[in-house]
Amino acid sequence: MQVRWIVRDADDTDLPGILEIHNEAILNTTATWDEEPVDVESRRRWLEDRRAHGFPVLVADHDGRVAGFASYGVWRAKAGYRFTVENSVYVHADHHRKGIAKALMAELIERARGGGIHVMVASIESTNHISISLHEQFGFRTVAQMPEVGRKFGRWLDMTFMQLTLPVGDGDPIP
Repeated sequence: MQVRWIVRDADDTDLPGILEIHNEAILNTTATWDEEPVDVESRRRWLEDRRAHGFPVLVADHDGRVAGFASYGVWRAKAGYRFTVENSVYVHADHHRKGIAKALMAELIERARGGGIHVMVASIESTNHISISLHEQFGFRTVAQMPEVGRKFGRWLDMTFMQLTLPVGDGDPIP
């Protein structure tokens, strides 16, 4: 039986589901290098900040529950980087390997194209081969690898940077 879900914009009612997925990643994976779980108010501020910047926050809704979420945000704060964003895609542990990450990534890239984004960057812990493969499927290419730039679970972590360059028309795109 195939799992059915809808990719849509997140709203405040999705925050508990987003929080559950985010905290599971903090506690059990190196997908994020945060070490302490966060509360719903932290996720609310994150959602409000993304909205204030005009950045999407998407959820994969499976029968009214958040099965995954994705977003992009500021890559670097200086004005010259305004056409470059960094993405994040997370899927609930119960829904891995069901195509949810692909659906979220496809919509995220479409939103970036429509929003005048020129480059999307992914920062991925170098042993996260599933995430690296997902990004490769969408045309991202590895542009840098930085050894031992982070630490979690008592070990040094390497970072792989991947980049997708989106075509733009003449002149500056308008985000």
